[in-house]
Amino acid sequence: MEHPNLDILNNFDESSMPNLDVAVLGALERFSEEKLPKFPAIDVKRPLIVGSGNAAAAGRILFRDTDAVYADESNYQQKLDATPSIDGAIIISASGGKDAPRIAEDLKNRGLPLWLLTNNLHAPAREFVDSSRMTVFPKNREPYTYNTSTYLGMILSQTREDPSVTLLALEQKNIIETALLADLSGFNAFTLIVPQKFSELRDMFRTKFDELFGPMIVGRVFTTEEVAHAKTVVSSEKEFFIDFGEKKPDVIGGWNARVPFPAWAGYGAALAIGYYVIGKIQEAHPPYFKENISRYVKEASEAFKEEIKPIVE
Repeated sequence: MEHPNLDILNNFDESSMPNLDVAVLGALERFSEEKLPKFPAIDVKRPLIVGSGNAAAAGRILFRDTDAVYADESNYQQKLDATPSIDGAIIISASGGKDAPRIAEDLKNRGLPLWLLTNNLHAPAREFVDSSRMTVFPKNREPYTYNTSTYLGMILSQTREDPSVTLLALEQKNIIETALLADLSGFNAFTLIVPQKFSELRDMFRTKFDELFGPMIVGRVFTTEEVAHAKTVVSSEKEFFIDFGEKKPDVIGGWNARVPFPAWAGYGAALAIGYYVIGKIQEAHPPYFKENISRYVKEASEAFKEEIKPIVE
């Protein structure tokens, strides 16, 4: 089977970085043929889920049906002190580096059962985690921060969705309607409207707008119910609304386009479709990410005191 997007991901350099939609298709191509590891059974009643940025958002999806406490590198100690019923912890980190080793060591010293979900077999945090409680998920070579194959793989492992169905739907564009037929280049703000059952996608989509566009393009994300409550008091002709729901949302001022999540979609398919659309927004605008990522990783390497590269192998 041909894998045109996976081929792009395996061969691009700093001067030819692909947009986010290519990363989505490449991830689906890989997961359509490569079996994902079984999602681990976490045998605790009230886990602490620790992650930063994309990992924190992914954690809220992965453990949405548990009585979990969510934290990041800044507040996990406060959450532990305030919630004595926490009886285990899960660290989610694609690299298993940066803050993860420090947090893992602290959690181990506290005597908590500890799990690590990562994409790095040699994750620095593994030193503090029993090997039976470390799950390594496959990932593609991607631009830094894209983190598409990383967390999409974890989510698909948990939901057990068939990635080939989503891949076929995106390739045939039978779930992409007028949103991608419009000229998106004239808009500097985008509002995505998601069904309530996919509410945990909001942070992942907002984070992706932050990473790809910074202050250059505004990305707002609301649920169908949330958007009806004074989110459009101030309007702009340069704001574009994309609805991912099956029914018309109550948006004062209307909406521009609909890309409904199919009835068969779980969180994995919904994440892939949303990221694909954000990739098309990226394609329609100047290459803000590509122009700035080299400078950023240099500064980030100094801040974290470890080498961070613009391409994650």
